[in-house]
Amino acid sequence: MEFADRRDAGRELAARLRYLDGQRPLVLGLPRGGVVVAREVADTIGGDLDIIPVRKLGVPRDPELALGAIAEGGTVVTNPDVMRQRRLGPADVDEAAARAFPELERTAALLRRNRPPATLRDRSVVVVDDGVATGATTRAALRSVATRGARWLTLAVPVAPADVLEELASSTDHTVCPNPRVWMRAVGNWYRDFRPVTDEEVVALLHRQPA
Repeated sequence: MEFADRRDAGRELAARLRYLDGQRPLVLGLPRGGVVVAREVADTIGGDLDIIPVRKLGVPRDPELALGAIAEGGTVVTNPDVMRQRRLGPADVDEAAARAFPELERTAALLRRNRPPATLRDRSVVVVDDGVATGATTRAALRSVATRGARWLTLAVPVAPADVLEELASSTDHTVCPNPRVWMRAVGNWYRDFRPVTDEEVVALLHRQPA
């Protein structure tokens, strides 16, 4: 399945999430592209929209290589293969997290315009992105949500590697993915229009009142 753009992907996901109609779920988009998808989902199923900021953790002295990810609230996940291959330890993870977390907080404040994060406790929460590749940022997002008391946690992504999706599903109550792939190319290859999303676009989507 190929998607016209992120809004089209959001409509596809929303059609599979209609069981949440009437529950006013909280829909959390991963910035930036995931927020475009999440806005469509939230509008269609009558949910509230917020973000779940996540940043990659780069290997010290080789920041382009990801050792894991950090999500809002300080939740950290690591890639065991990279940790082992680079002989990294807790101090390396702490160093990477200390570099990434201030930028994560800055981005969250910028996109939310300094309003507080939505309350997750006892709510049905849907975590949305525009696709999954390695799954590190998604794992961090799911773990962050789980630690904040969500009553029901759904992961909704348009496309993902089947093996990664299976692993992520173990951290959710329900998983929606219309396009699981045994062989995965780059996420953008499953969209006809996958242009970059700007901070300004995310702010506009996040603060727009539903139609």
